[in-house]
Amino acid sequence: MKQLVLSLLATSVLGLATISTPSFAAGEKKVFFLLPNATTIRFESRDAPFFTTAMKELAPDVKVIVQNAQGDPTKQQAQIEDAIAQGAALILLTSADANLAAGGLAAAEKAKIPVVLYDHDAVGGKAEAHVVFDSLSVGKAQGKRAAELIAAMDKKPVKVARVKGNQGEYGTGQYEAGQDEFLKPLIDSGKIKVVCEQYTQNWDPVLAQSFAEDCLTRNSGDVDVFIGMNDGTTGGSVAALISQKFKPGDKLVTGGQDATVEALRYVAQGWQDNSVLKDLKVEATYAAKVVSSVLKGEGVPKDLVNGKVNNKFMDVPAVFLPVSNITLDNLGDVVTAGVWTWKEICQGIEQTEVCKKNNK
Repeated sequence: MKQLVLSLLATSVLGLATISTPSFAAGEKKVFFLLPNATTIRFESRDAPFFTTAMKELAPDVKVIVQNAQGDPTKQQAQIEDAIAQGAALILLTSADANLAAGGLAAAEKAKIPVVLYDHDAVGGKAEAHVVFDSLSVGKAQGKRAAELIAAMDKKPVKVARVKGNQGEYGTGQYEAGQDEFLKPLIDSGKIKVVCEQYTQNWDPVLAQSFAEDCLTRNSGDVDVFIGMNDGTTGGSVAALISQKFKPGDKLVTGGQDATVEALRYVAQGWQDNSVLKDLKVEATYAAKVVSSVLKGEGVPKDLVNGKVNNKFMDVPAVFLPVSNITLDNLGDVVTAGVWTWKEICQGIEQTEVCKKNNK
């Protein structure tokens, strides 16, 4: 897997996918890629085009239709029903709300349309496979980094706000468990005092910002660290700090993931400490491998399955993918990997030291 990951990382970034529903040729197989929201911008700007391109290579006779639920589980349910009505051969689902996905899964199962889960889990129904970065490893990477930084602070207690993900999701639970492995000993010893914590519905950065602003207000600004679970929640914390006139480095913001270009700009500026890199081209390509294999009647490739995710209905075969932590010290790794260019990262922040050194 490592060699394949490295080769995928080295390829170029692709263009945007077509979101509108096209017309179909007679007998053409259709795969519906149902996205959860537009607030987590990676899904439309990265995952969808990467998956579409990979499918063109692996299954050129298959048409990919990309639709976005815009954060509305009811709308996504309707999209699943519409996909069934249009004769979908398979649904690739990133749930808008994992806890409200059972109805859609049941409808697909009744129609004998296979469902593959992508990134987000979906609780309470049948799925062929779940393609996802190892969520526990993500949480551990976030927790280890935060614990190291907090342990080095000459203060006790260090006051921490925890900005969690969407409550009830498999990923959120795994991120929390991974973070806690490193944070709980510091909490138990009194080194960390958690002054605010809250889940963030649908991973909405606006809600994360509102929570962080409220936490700062309630504590008269006396919050040392904000620990998020993805770049949306950490970005919300950064936005709160900006709105309350703090400067880069005044507070520690850590716990990002996805390595979005916006988050990497915050890292370059000193607003955010890290983001866990999940190369989305790798995820989309593995999803395409699973989807094309299922469509051929060959099932989920056994050599790709390396775990399972229990979704309260079944143990879904999992394709877990590797992750790595990106900080200012190794920011160039995302450029080497072909995820972003220095020009893209440094747009609008050309005068930061890391950009003056590398954006040539």
